[in-house]
Amino acid sequence: MKAWQVPTHGEPADVLRSTDVPAPAPGPGQVLVKVRAAALNFPDVLMCRGQYQVQPPLPYTPGVELCGEVVDTGERVIGMPVLPHGALAEYTVVASDSAYPAPPALDDAEAAGFLLAYQTGWFGLHRRAHLQAGETLLVHAAAGGVGSAAVQLGKAAGARVIAVAGGEAKADAARALGADVVIDRHEQDFVAAVKDATGGRGADVVYDPVGGAAYQGSTKCVAFEGRIIVVGFAGGVIPSPALNHALVKNYSILGLHWGLYRSKDPEAVAACHRELTRMAEAGVVKTLVGERLAFEEAPAGLARLAGGEAIGRLVVLP
Repeated sequence: MKAWQVPTHGEPADVLRSTDVPAPAPGPGQVLVKVRAAALNFPDVLMCRGQYQVQPPLPYTPGVELCGEVVDTGERVIGMPVLPHGALAEYTVVASDSAYPAPPALDDAEAAGFLLAYQTGWFGLHRRAHLQAGETLLVHAAAGGVGSAAVQLGKAAGARVIAVAGGEAKADAARALGADVVIDRHEQDFVAAVKDATGGRGADVVYDPVGGAAYQGSTKCVAFEGRIIVVGFAGGVIPSPALNHALVKNYSILGLHWGLYRSKDPEAVAACHRELTRMAEAGVVKTLVGERLAFEEAPAGLARLAGGEAIGRLVVLP
């Protein structure tokens, strides 16, 4: 079968190689899945660089999220492949208890990018931050894959959503998602803009998949008893928070690693999937797919994702 493989660490566009390899054989508790669509994620970039906390042995096939068809049953599912057999291939293997029914309302590309972004958003906003209707939610990288999901989930929860995006096209995308206030960080100081939009009070909840300057600025515009959700560090800089500042302003810093819920509370993950599927059926949420890429375009897609150029999800269709 055809597959992309990483034989050595480096930038995706430099190290990815298109190869022919045998189809993987499912082990105990696994199912063989024919890939229908593979969503690109920032962890794919970090794995290529050798910088991710989970590092498969070389060579490996990247791709941590997919929509596919279980070979034995024909069921359309979404899930995370069992590395080193990633989703950027014709076939992969998925743990049978982590292969969730694909939402019927979403096509293959939309379904491929649904699991990680929306589960992360749901657990971050509801389980960690306990976002309430009427509160103000600030979302960084609001036109990206993770941020666009948070904007939709925040609106569904009845929050007032302030979206921060970089550039006119991304600002337009965040606006189309339903954000109440959109801030183009290339044109505005987002700290001042958030304070202005909230009458000086600040945001009750901050959803930050960026880190670096986004996190530091968020500490200056988070409300009294606000909550900052640390989702990731796509900006490339892991901040070192001044805890005395959190003390004097009475805000909380909440870490979010969604993957831990899969092992520590799998029923909560399954229940979340059922609720998110219901929301997709009702048209409340829908994956923002920015580009549908041919199989040969996977390295270029990962390069654009690494450079922060993507709007929504980039999905490879084998």
